[in-house]
Amino acid sequence: MCQFFSFVGDGYGNYLYADWNLRKTKLRANWDSHTAILTHFKVPPKMQDRWSKYEYNPLTKEFTVDQGVEGHDHEAAENWVQRLNFKTVVEPLVIKKIRNPLTGRAKKVTEKEIALLDEWTKVCASVRDSVRDSVWYSVYNSVGDSVEASVWGSVGDSVGDSVSTSVEASVMDSFWVSVWNSDSTSDWDSVWASVWASVWASVYDSVRAYMSSFFKIQYEHDFSSVIKLWNSGFVPSFDGKTWRLLSGKNAEVVYEKEV
Repeated sequence: MCQFFSFVGDGYGNYLYADWNLRKTKLRANWDSHTAILTHFKVPPKMQDRWSKYEYNPLTKEFTVDQGVEGHDHEAAENWVQRLNFKTVVEPLVIKKIRNPLTGRAKKVTEKEIALLDEWTKVCASVRDSVRDSVWYSVYNSVGDSVEASVWGSVGDSVGDSVSTSVEASVMDSFWVSVWNSDSTSDWDSVWASVWASVWASVYDSVRAYMSSFFKIQYEHDFSSVIKLWNSGFVPSFDGKTWRLLSGKNAEVVYEKEV
């Protein structure tokens, strides 16, 4: 299956791809299909096998030769795509390094982080649906379903592979220790079942809000507070009763606030 970003090369230094102007003409078209690209540029079907098919993730810098033609200089194709200005491919896309907030030592909480957490709790309370759904629909409405499907999928996979799994593991370990050290370990099953779902949902809301920062578009809600927390090394969590700020590679609880 073709992924964002897909392009093709003829082996002579010529590359074809869908830029933002082309993508905007048909937002429902799959512009990350190699066949769609070749067909749009009027390459006859019987000649399409003479073009090498490539994929490149501009966030992780991962380059893939999907279907390479023998004799083509694939290294030249990789060098070319690494120099490509992706604002001309998907204008709202923000290319930046993916940040893992839970690394190193736990950060010290200041009044600034407390104020940001207060802002974030208000956002969460005002979003009728989940934060992750709100982010998704904003991207969908701004860039169309085709771009949303391929580009948002690429952002989601990139952030998920680089950050989400690690964050989930750290938070889970921290939560496990807190429950295990509770007064009664017999509470384990009930606490895990009733509380962990809420904790992880709140953490995943932060993940989705952070993902929103990879698109420069107008969102219905302001996610800047949690993005600032994320970039400063803090992840909010909520168990249905208490908001917490987690920090450091062990997801230490560095601040708590009951609601």
